[in-house]
Amino acid sequence: MKRLRVGIIGQGRSGYGIHVTSLQRMPDQYVVAAVADPIEGRCDDAVSACGCDGYTDYKALLRRDDLDLVVNSTPSHLHVPISLEIMDAGHNVLCEKPLARKASEVDRLIAKSEETGKLLAIYQQSRFAPYFRQVKKVIDSGDLGQVFLVKIAFNSFSRRWDWQTMQDFNGGNLLNTGPHPLDQALQIFGTDVMPKVTCNMERGNYAGDAEGHVKILLQGDGRPTIDIEISDCCAYPKYTYQVYGMNGGLVGDMDHIDWKYFKPSEAPEIVPMPDPLPGRGWCTEELKWYEESWDYAANESPGLFLDMAQEFYTKLYDTVTGSASLVVTPEQIRRLTEVVEECHRQNHFCKAS
Repeated sequence: MKRLRVGIIGQGRSGYGIHVTSLQRMPDQYVVAAVADPIEGRCDDAVSACGCDGYTDYKALLRRDDLDLVVNSTPSHLHVPISLEIMDAGHNVLCEKPLARKASEVDRLIAKSEETGKLLAIYQQSRFAPYFRQVKKVIDSGDLGQVFLVKIAFNSFSRRWDWQTMQDFNGGNLLNTGPHPLDQALQIFGTDVMPKVTCNMERGNYAGDAEGHVKILLQGDGRPTIDIEISDCCAYPKYTYQVYGMNGGLVGDMDHIDWKYFKPSEAPEIVPMPDPLPGRGWCTEELKWYEESWDYAANESPGLFLDMAQEFYTKLYDTVTGSASLVVTPEQIRRLTEVVEECHRQNHFCKAS
């Protein structure tokens, strides 16, 4: 089996904590060959753990000719320009989320990929989260019947004052945390059409000028309404997913999910009754409920983030080695970026560029 040689630009929480750590767990498929970070000493952990080369200038990493893939794990506002540089230097690129702030920027990246013949991949790993796969499995089974509403809440309570609170760095909860629930939402809604987007954003407890509280509705004919919350102003986060269906529903978080449903074939027929019910009564019936649950087998896995990363990187390996197409495509992420751009357009304090 060919081992892909990887260079990683950025050695912060994502570059080291996600990408180096994840690739170390896949030694038959990947080897970290080089890392880069402008902060002195930031490469030391990866150099020690992987025996790789470390650079303070990422351009020196790009001059190498022995890399099969370069991971762009720089701050968000650098994702577009540095990804363009990576492809111009002759390397396949895996860019961290958010890929871009505007759909036109995604178009530039896609055009550069076509011009150079280099792969453009985006690290949207939450599509492979065990809890999301279970939610999608239940919805797709049809047990809940027609699904009318899906609520997704990536909520917590915290105050922030780092660069992620500043619009000039493409900070804010929509671009930071938002790509995870938005990608999941569009897998349920469908990426074939642009949804009608309604969005409200507030700064909340953020020190900078970007948003800490986001509320989004995605709607479309024949599609379930998707209600998304991404907020650092929620002191009582109770669920990650709620699903409302004609035959039942689902509720749960990233560790535990419950769902129940009845089978229409086992239920008595109901017909409209215009006359008052006997004894001033209310519509009551005994439905036979089927109840099921799911638990994340945390003690049998390395952890949620590494689970998602390993699944993503396994599929990316197949793409880079030529045996499979991309699962997360730039065109899908362009649709996500269109939604992000519309959310920004609707909120007065968001900068136009």
